[in-house]
Amino acid sequence: MRTSSVVRPGVSIRRGADRHQTRIGWLHGRHSFDTGIDPLGTDTHHGMLVVSNHDTIAPRSGFETHPHRNMEIVTWVLDGSLVHQDSAGHTGVIYPNLAQRMTAGTGIRHSEKNDRPAVNPDAERPVDLVQMWVVPDEPEVQPGYEQLELDPSDLQGRLAVVASGMARHRDQAAIRIRNRYAALHVARLAPGESVTIPDAPFAHVYLARGRMDLEADGALDAGDAARLTAAGARRLVAAEPSEVLIWEMQAGLETMQ
Repeated sequence: MRTSSVVRPGVSIRRGADRHQTRIGWLHGRHSFDTGIDPLGTDTHHGMLVVSNHDTIAPRSGFETHPHRNMEIVTWVLDGSLVHQDSAGHTGVIYPNLAQRMTAGTGIRHSEKNDRPAVNPDAERPVDLVQMWVVPDEPEVQPGYEQLELDPSDLQGRLAVVASGMARHRDQAAIRIRNRYAALHVARLAPGESVTIPDAPFAHVYLARGRMDLEADGALDAGDAARLTAAGARRLVAAEPSEVLIWEMQAGLETMQ
């Protein structure tokens, strides 16, 4: 893989109402990209990020066991709790402030459900989460799993490195991913507080809740996303209590060889 020498600068705002939607009885999914298509096709990725789904799962329901392969899958719960089980023997409950990564590698099967009240105290209410996939540096590696709880104070008023494969984040990242060009930052901001989007060839900003102002491009509301391409370090200022997820990517899929 190598970084691209030609990147066209720009910012593309994707409003929440215009996102790809999945609505079935137990699930409301809002998708940043049109998934299930050739990864180099139309509207299927930005930088290294190929999936960014905001899912709301009804009580006592969820995704039954299904397979994944050759992907780094990061899950961030906004509200409620999610029960994870996989074919490599990992099981647990994911909840707010706990970052989770699953390396699909040569192949893994898992389920993600809002059930099992004996271990999930939130099983009687919806779970709200964002799941994100990035392409790994190397395919066909051994499947793996990692989770780690962050101190909420680390996210308050500043960006916290929640997941990263970058060498410079080796001592900062809550969890490691197998992509040396990608990092997920998360911040929770009070009105008037601000953060700066890292300067990178590609950045994906998702406002999970609240309202913020993106420097030079105006307001973002909950559910809105911004795709930055060589746009520099832009400020984000909270207009109300907000939670923002930012992927910093120092290369894109088009650079893979």
